[in-house]
Amino acid sequence: MATAELNGAAIADFASFHAACKAALGFPDAYGNTMDAWVDCLSYLRDEDGMSKFRLKPNEVLDIVITNAEAMKAAVPDILEEVSYCVAGINERYEDYGEKPALKLTLR
Repeated sequence: MATAELNGAAIADFASFHAACKAALGFPDAYGNTMDAWVDCLSYLRDEDGMSKFRLKPNEVLDIVITNAEAMKAAVPDILEEVSYCVAGINERYEDYGEKPALKLTLR
């Protein structure tokens, strides 16, 4: 399993969330800093699209670990909820294409 780690205590708004994701997930310079762009970058992890530094094997999963998740939940619960919602949606998209889910969200 591949792992990307985000420090929830350092996420105070969407700008800091997207900056952390760009660094941890290796999003391209053209990353749009929106949740739509976040979903797009994580929707093709098993393809050669170059939208993330991760390229997963057919049954491999990327575990997005948010450390200090309680701090993030207290400061920006809406962002944490949006991330959870988007991870579920991305995994549904993978299943629609006959693939196993590619993402796991771990809160620590």
